Amino acid sequence: MLSWGFPSICVPVLVNSGLVTSLGTARLNATEPALSLCNSRKVPAAGVLKAAAAQEAAAAAPGRNILLRMVSHSELRKVFCSADAVCFDVDSTVIREEGIDELAKICGVEDAVSEMTKRAMGGAVPFKAALTERLALIQPSREQVQRLIAEHPPHLTPGIRELVSHLQERNVQVFLISGGFRSIVEHVASKLNIPSTNVFANRLKFYFNGEYAGFDEMQPTAESGGKGKVIKLLKEKFHFKKIIMIGDGATDLEACPPADAFIGFGGNVIRQQVKDNAEWYITDFVELLGELEE
Repeated sequence: MLSWGFPSICVPVLVNSGLVTSLGTARLNATEPALSLCNSRKVPAAGVLKAAAAQEAAAAAPGRNILLRMVSHSELRKVFCSADAVCFDVDSTVIREEGIDELAKICGVEDAVSEMTKRAMGGAVPFKAALTERLALIQPSREQVQRLIAEHPPHLTPGIRELVSHLQERNVQVFLISGGFRSIVEHVASKLNIPSTNVFANRLKFYFNGEYAGFDEMQPTAESGGKGKVIKLLKEKFHFKKIIMIGDGATDLEACPPADAFIGFGGNVIRQQVKDNAEWYITDFVELLGELEE
């Protein structure tokens, strides 16, 4: 028989609102301004010419939709400062460590798991496959998870406490959306005065003797695209107008859309794919604090 260890979160299936396309860009008519705040990059001269040609073609065919990806850095800053919800990744973003790597240390399989984590966070393998592979190697017991939290608690990234506090003072809802484990993420949330109801993470399963029995594969954060599913849920439930996603990894980058903007974070580790594709990339939370205080 199984013991779950931690409370569950039920996530309903949500219907696509039709506001965004599967390609991650806003669907616009030819007469509307072209703007997307997700994963956009500066368009080279050739790209501008192609965009202009696409606009002309659309104008010649009334009612035809076009997909363009252009946005200024200043627009991203405006969206961040006016957001009513901000979602943070946890490992290597809110905290300095990768929780699963720290758990691997406790279990004596650090080197092998660390290499798998690098591949997963860089987007080289599907997240769920990487998670399954790493946990099969670690086989963490309930006692080992508890010992990790007690003896090697995660360290908050400098500036995150102040940033979260400042956002909360502005009545901005703050959420933690993690591919890590709920027991660890809830510990982090308590340090930041974030309620457990604002935590979305994976759940480990244990047998009644405390031995590892797998993980809850039904949680949205257990697979690639899961963070985007959580953000869709938040929009549906709370009717947020603007949600920002902040994180260091590929699973954070792909959450925009449905997030309205993405900010890449490289203060603890730099994932080249994220750095290359994030229109706004920071290495210190002080930069975001400065935006809020202007």
